[in-house]
Amino acid sequence: MTNALKETSLQIIGMTCAACAARIEKGLNKLDGVEEANVNLALEKSIIKFNPQKVNEQEFEKKIEALGYGVVKDKKEFSITGMTCAACAARIEKGLGKIDGVTLANVNLALENATVEFNPSRVSMSDIISRVEKLGYGAKIKDDSQAASNHREEAIQKQQRKFIFSALLSLPLLWTMVGHFSFTSFIYVPEILMNPWVQLVLATPVQFIIGGQFYISAYKALRDQSANMDVLVVMGTSAAYFYSVYQAVVTNGQPQYPHLYFETSAVLITLILLGKLFEAKAKGRSSEAIKKLMGLQAKTALVIRNGLEKELLIDGVVVGDLILIRPGEKIPVDGEVLEGNTVVDESMLTGESLPIEKETGSLVFGSTMNKNGFITIRATKVGRDTALSQIIKVVEEAQGSKAPIQRLTDKISDIFVPVVIALAIITYIVWLVFITPGEFVPALESLIAVLVIACPCALGLATPTSIMAGSGRAAELGILFKGGEHLEQTHHINTVVVDKTGTVTNGQPVLTDVVVADGMNVRMLLSFIGSAEKQSEHPLAESIIRGIEQQGIKLREVRDFEALPGYGVKATVNQRAILVGTRKLMEKYHIKIPNALIIMEKLEAEGKTAMIVSIDGKYAGIIAVADTIKDTSRQAIERLHAMGIEVIMMTGDNERTAKAIAQQVGIQRVIPELLPEGKAEEVKKLQALGRKVAMVGDGINDAPALAVANIGMAIGTGTDIAMEAADITLIRGDLNSIADAIIMSQKTMANIKQNLFWAFGYNTLGIPIAAAGLLAPWLAGAAMAFSSVSVVLNALRLQRVELNNKFAKKGDVQ
Repeated sequence: MTNALKETSLQIIGMTCAACAARIEKGLNKLDGVEEANVNLALEKSIIKFNPQKVNEQEFEKKIEALGYGVVKDKKEFSITGMTCAACAARIEKGLGKIDGVTLANVNLALENATVEFNPSRVSMSDIISRVEKLGYGAKIKDDSQAASNHREEAIQKQQRKFIFSALLSLPLLWTMVGHFSFTSFIYVPEILMNPWVQLVLATPVQFIIGGQFYISAYKALRDQSANMDVLVVMGTSAAYFYSVYQAVVTNGQPQYPHLYFETSAVLITLILLGKLFEAKAKGRSSEAIKKLMGLQAKTALVIRNGLEKELLIDGVVVGDLILIRPGEKIPVDGEVLEGNTVVDESMLTGESLPIEKETGSLVFGSTMNKNGFITIRATKVGRDTALSQIIKVVEEAQGSKAPIQRLTDKISDIFVPVVIALAIITYIVWLVFITPGEFVPALESLIAVLVIACPCALGLATPTSIMAGSGRAAELGILFKGGEHLEQTHHINTVVVDKTGTVTNGQPVLTDVVVADGMNVRMLLSFIGSAEKQSEHPLAESIIRGIEQQGIKLREVRDFEALPGYGVKATVNQRAILVGTRKLMEKYHIKIPNALIIMEKLEAEGKTAMIVSIDGKYAGIIAVADTIKDTSRQAIERLHAMGIEVIMMTGDNERTAKAIAQQVGIQRVIPELLPEGKAEEVKKLQALGRKVAMVGDGINDAPALAVANIGMAIGTGTDIAMEAADITLIRGDLNSIADAIIMSQKTMANIKQNLFWAFGYNTLGIPIAAAGLLAPWLAGAAMAFSSVSVVLNALRLQRVELNNKFAKKGDVQ
């Protein structure tokens, strides 16, 4: 029997390029018990699947730290109540230490507090509080007036300070370089700046204090028998710096010797820092979707505990808490309404603009807005289990996962640095031996330029930044991709299979038609029908009664009710004999219905369920109910057809009803009367014909087909099982989201290809130009920095994508 695999994610700091990500990934994958490790450079996160019997999270952290990088952890203090002795403190400490994701727990009996260090992506503060309460004690988060600042913001500020310091020292050196050119001879350069010792004093802090990070990273990479971008930076800048030191010593600091390259090494480091600064800011923007989703969460909740009202931070709420929610307040967690009536705006979750009525027994979701009623709810899901948190989790996992195209670039990055070093050495030898025999300076310049222009930062960022921006924007539009591979594969779809009930239709029958016999009043007929059906347990009876009550028609007293399975119902209402049901029911009681049959057949041809009504033995009319088509279904099908995608309806319903629905929305091919496994088999048949199939469904019966299809799309208003089996969740329940998902995939893939073109373009064009001596080292540094920034900025264009439901041609990607 195999052990169940677990999954964890760790936030990593200290990565500078794709080679860093590849090193960490390789190191983690070498650990015994690790099934798969993915490291995302843009998100600065690793997702690890592992066997907990063989390896644990502490070992991952040790490995990452041994490779020269860091792991971000959260640390919080909790007030603990109920402890009486050291054994209590030890018990709590031990209990907290057993929680997955907690790396350190310290409980102080004297101070009555606990300090917990934990992985915030694995465990929430409500989990910690819940564990302490299960142990028989009380816990609450200590008020923290100074919220912990985001590690990425701190990194950006640190990078800014380094850049400013580096720029201030490098500008005088850049001034001396500008003064070397004949066409800039009019620029005055102070004599003191031309002194080699002055240049050495300015360049040394930049090289070793500011640039120290590159040396440390390069050393750790080489120690691990690999090479990253920092190895190239260190080699290039060190060559320029130490050659200049040599020249300064040999010439005894005489300024008339121009072959000094202090400005080259200093300006290179400054430009690389500038590029990193832009990159970090852009990467911060690429996770805006997650920040927006998190920003929707309520911050506090008014909880009733021990009969007292208490306002708690959201992380302090536990399952079972009673929560009071006033009009105009956000609902803090998922729960069930115990008291009160209201309407709730759920648009942030479902995209539906109309508020939803809530009463006792209704379910409500965290972060939705309570509009006008005072309600009390019982918390059913808190912390990481709420609907919004699950959406955030899916988006984070999608952004952190790797598309197949990224795995290719990772492999290229892994061998790229050694190849570049080899090319740089060859360039140096060719210049020194053949182009300028015996002249050290031109050969050195070309070597530095090749090393610097070839840095593979842009290559490493090309795919993950697009995946982040694309999946983040899709989430804002109500489309949740479960992984980067699904975001990539969706653009191949050429066949969409849709379920009928709950997908094309609303999934809830409604009263659609009332046809009355001559001399019969509509409201009176509906009053008799509703009164008779009120006693019925048949699923359609509820739809009939709801439709009648919506018209404000009062129901009457009923006697002698009888349900006739397969026929209909029989009842006495106000001393009148009422029959509602099938043709067979009318035949059984010898009711003549000559004209009704034509009307009935017409209604049934439209996919409706028609029932005949008789009062006191005479035909009185016909009513029909039907599962109505969603308002947007027809337009959505037309959009898919316009994109060159075939749409097929598969349903367990009968052929006549299925074809009637399909005709109304413009679907030509229908496969009716299918069992769940039959849908999966039909999908396999399509795949055998070479079709790339997306299956769209909402029910448990759709789960097998969703799992088999190339891409499974679950309607977000459907069942949890369907959403679990699917690759994409369409939160809004609108079929337009199918076309939107495909277009978003197309746009993201086009964006990735553009990024890869730019990344490879810089390197393939830049290396020969640098090797030919046509690119000064400082220009090579500027180009390299610009390549990374341009790739990230191009990816961020995806965050501005608008899907306005206009018809899009196949492959119409901007």
